Amino acid sequence: MKLSADSGLWSTGPVAEPMPVVAVLEVSGAVLSWAIDDDAEAASFAFTDLARADWLWRVFGEDGHSAVAAAVRDQLAADEQTVDVAGVGVVPGSVDRLRRLALGHWMRRWWPASHRDGIAALGAALLDAEIALLTAAAQDFFPDDTFDSDVAELLTPHEAALNALVRTGDPRVVELVQAAVELTDEVGIALAEPVSSAPRRDDYALAAGTLAQRSGEAIAGGTASLAWAAVPPAVFDAAENTIEWRVDAVDSLVNATVSVELLGPNAPDGIAVRLRAQGVRGAGALARDGRASFPLLDEQQRPISETAAWNHDWRAATVTVGADVEESAETRDRVRAFARARLAEPPSDAFLAEILAAESDY
Repeated sequence: MKLSADSGLWSTGPVAEPMPVVAVLEVSGAVLSWAIDDDAEAASFAFTDLARADWLWRVFGEDGHSAVAAAVRDQLAADEQTVDVAGVGVVPGSVDRLRRLALGHWMRRWWPASHRDGIAALGAALLDAEIALLTAAAQDFFPDDTFDSDVAELLTPHEAALNALVRTGDPRVVELVQAAVELTDEVGIALAEPVSSAPRRDDYALAAGTLAQRSGEAIAGGTASLAWAAVPPAVFDAAENTIEWRVDAVDSLVNATVSVELLGPNAPDGIAVRLRAQGVRGAGALARDGRASFPLLDEQQRPISETAAWNHDWRAATVTVGADVEESAETRDRVRAFARARLAEPPSDAFLAEILAAESDY
């Protein structure tokens, strides 16, 4: 096994995959990562504090743990940037549960739920309950606090939802929820008689209306796609071309209006929106309905005239929602393919939230 140093961190190698297709888990003293759609790929280890990683013997064996620690210590003393630890490898199966836990955290952030694409959302409360159970079962890897080790933080926001879930009558759900809430005193479940429930459409909400419903001729318009890494999770529909924009002149003022298709109950209030088009630009923020309207300015920050707007070349216009990040449509397609495959045929490591989503008639 080869270790290399980068910015003060020792790792088994950089993660070559783009962010939306990498599942990451922080354990004590290290961050582990995997490509979500490559079951054969070994875990990548980045050590944030090797002294805290006292679980290493579980993964590399006792001799491997000692060899890694000694090799890094010796290389630090010699100011070397790489070290080859001969004969050390991951014990088969030793990180399987950590990979599943990392995948659960990935689903919380990156699951591509979409009305338009027909990819069902996962019940957030149920997913977090199972992640909490997996976290508790892996406490040997969390001897001190990490970003991913707080069970109460996972469960507390869902207290009302968990109480509702135990009344659905599904024994799989009841068993999971009861087991999860036994992990902490910070979440209380008031058991009640099961009641029949309508087919679940967890976390779904009405999408924002289309701008095409507006009357009058637009000066320009088009569609664009969200970069998932640029926005919070579970707010927007994850399909392509869910951003619709148009340029209008109202009372001689030229404004851009942007609408983004919404997904769940989380409102997009205050998320930044920017439009740029060859020297013309404007910026605003989305309201609760997923829309924003703002004036367009020239390079001198002056409002552009209606005549200038009609004569402007809008073909290269770009609309950005959220942060400026680089993310390809091909990467997002890869994530959608992964999600569709798991829903079509839930694998042995499927979360109950996935199984129920696959069973639902969307």
